[in-house]
Amino acid sequence: MKHTLILENLTCAHCASKIEAAIANADGYEQVSYNFATKTLRFVSESENPVSEIQAICDSIEDGVKVVFEHEHKHEHHHEHHEHHEHHCEDGCCGHDHEHGHEHGHEHGEKSKIKNILLIASVVLGAAAIVLHLLWHGDAAHWTVFALSLAATLAAGYDVFLKGFKNAFKLRIEETVLITIAVIAAFCLGEFTEAAAVTILFSIGEFIEDLAVGKSRRDIEKLSQIRPDTATVLENGIEKTVDANSVAVGSFIIVAPHERVPLDGIVQKGNSTIDASALTGESLPIEVGEGGEVLSGSMNGEGLLTLKTTKAFGDSTATRILRLVEDAAAQKGKREKLITRFANIYTPIVVGLAVLIAALPPILGFGSFQMWLYRALIVLVASCPCAIVISVPLSYYSGIGAGSRMGVLIKGGKYLEALAKADCFAFDKTGTLTTGKVSVSAVHAYNGYSEDDILALAAACEKHSSHPIAMAIKEKAGANDIVLSDYKEIAGCGASAVYKEKPLACGNAKLLTQELPPELRGKNAVLLVYGGELIGAVEISDTLRKEAKSVLGQLKGLGVKTLLMLTGDSKQNAAATVAELGKVEYRAELMPQDKLDIIGENQQNGSTVCFVGDGINDAPVLGKSDCGIAMGFGSEAAIEAADAVLSSGDLTALPKAVRLARKTLNTIRANIFFALAVKAAVIVLAFFGLAQMWMSVLADTGVCVICVLYTARLLRIK
Repeated sequence: MKHTLILENLTCAHCASKIEAAIANADGYEQVSYNFATKTLRFVSESENPVSEIQAICDSIEDGVKVVFEHEHKHEHHHEHHEHHEHHCEDGCCGHDHEHGHEHGHEHGEKSKIKNILLIASVVLGAAAIVLHLLWHGDAAHWTVFALSLAATLAAGYDVFLKGFKNAFKLRIEETVLITIAVIAAFCLGEFTEAAAVTILFSIGEFIEDLAVGKSRRDIEKLSQIRPDTATVLENGIEKTVDANSVAVGSFIIVAPHERVPLDGIVQKGNSTIDASALTGESLPIEVGEGGEVLSGSMNGEGLLTLKTTKAFGDSTATRILRLVEDAAAQKGKREKLITRFANIYTPIVVGLAVLIAALPPILGFGSFQMWLYRALIVLVASCPCAIVISVPLSYYSGIGAGSRMGVLIKGGKYLEALAKADCFAFDKTGTLTTGKVSVSAVHAYNGYSEDDILALAAACEKHSSHPIAMAIKEKAGANDIVLSDYKEIAGCGASAVYKEKPLACGNAKLLTQELPPELRGKNAVLLVYGGELIGAVEISDTLRKEAKSVLGQLKGLGVKTLLMLTGDSKQNAAATVAELGKVEYRAELMPQDKLDIIGENQQNGSTVCFVGDGINDAPVLGKSDCGIAMGFGSEAAIEAADAVLSSGDLTALPKAVRLARKTLNTIRANIFFALAVKAAVIVLAFFGLAQMWMSVLADTGVCVICVLYTARLLRIK
């Protein structure tokens, strides 16, 4: 069974990675992934109700974490949807969940209120202690300052110290242990006001950090609020609001003005404009009327629409997009995995360094033990890796979330990295660089006929054919009043009829006894033969996407070295397409295996290759490339094999995705460099006695806040 749980009150990203690893290493749990940004834990287990087991693992690592099912979390935050969530219980839980969730939320709110009041009180007490320390001297002042500092310290950090002691007994060295050691040592050294100031600064930093992370989390959650949970079904003329998950395919649903569409469907009645920007990134509204397709997650405009549903809730476009975005969290980027390993090695090394700073110099006679202990404590507090551990996964998820909003669904951090580093883009031709829809590209007329005559006669001859080429000719020619008789199909050649008592044939080169004119050789052309003579030809080609040339130009401008077109089409057709596109290398008449070999060759030459395709035969190549990109929601096989999906079905979002991926990686690099540089600076200053304890707190929680806020910029990208 697949399970989705929420780990509430888990604010330490380092602890989160430890919990994820512990669950993954436990028996009976597979495909474990925790998303710190959305607090969501996903895994596969045979257990029907694994909450108690997961709770025990969390308790062994981090106190205060509460494990609940996803729908219980929604009960707490969305009381208005009580009935829906109670109905939609899938994991064997009962109806008291809502009441339980409400009590838990109320209790959590009360705790937060008390904590905030105590923090304000600690600031007042701490300020009083500092003023007295500066203005009043003597024994009475000493003990008054001690009492005020102790009260301020306990008010601001009682929960930090409790957690610190518990973690110390478990031999887990993290920031609460480090701050607890630093504060106790500061009191022992007589630095009362400094101990209070450090605790207050740390608590204020944590408060701001929680606000910043919470804001980022809410922004990310907004990205996924594109799917309504209810639908208004029309049955026997009566409107009824039901769970969207229960609506059968072929049902009639009502979508009111300014309401989100809950299920994919075809318009049966009404006209409106549809805003599909949440799905495709396309900002312009789309006009829809009877017979028009509407995708779930779109926002209806002014009109009232009646839709006939074409897909079940689980298969609808919005659900598939949400599934892709949510599953992306399981695919961690290389840096995200590296940072987890880095934190596990880095913290013990820094603790060892602090012990050496405290012990070695006084043993060697370079000052007192008290002086070096104080400096070692500054090193301890400054060294906590939380800023990096929080900001890196948050950056990846923010980048993926921003991408989904602009119409690019990237399935994980490692594919975001591949997209950022890509120096070779390979494209399928039909349906990717071209629309896949044939059209008339040129008309040739001979023997005194005009181009309009040739088009009209060809359309008349193809009157009864539903072949795509025939349809393209008829669409181009428009209505005409030419009368033909005796229509016949010529097997393997085309069609024939009688026009003014002479035979008229329309089809391929097999109709001719003489050679083709030079201008038609190697072209896809429908020939018109009248009375045995060639009187004209209609050239047919796949239509180039209007954005294709511009997109390839933008990719070149972004520094992409190689642009390749790989197609199974003929060399002549491929050459004609490339002639329109510009400087693009191409390989034609390829089988799927040939495409795989070409991708492999480029990878062996050191290139990071992205392949963009749409068809079922593209699935192997999409899987082989460093980042396979599927066009829209076409072939299921292509989407499953792809690492990213252009949900709008056109190429315009591709350069945007590359820019976003690069911006995400630059944000991660900047955060890592900034955090390590500040920490290193404070550690060096501490060694030479130039740093105060408050600086170490700024190097920990202050840096973390700045990194989180810097990361949140990614969610603002339009």
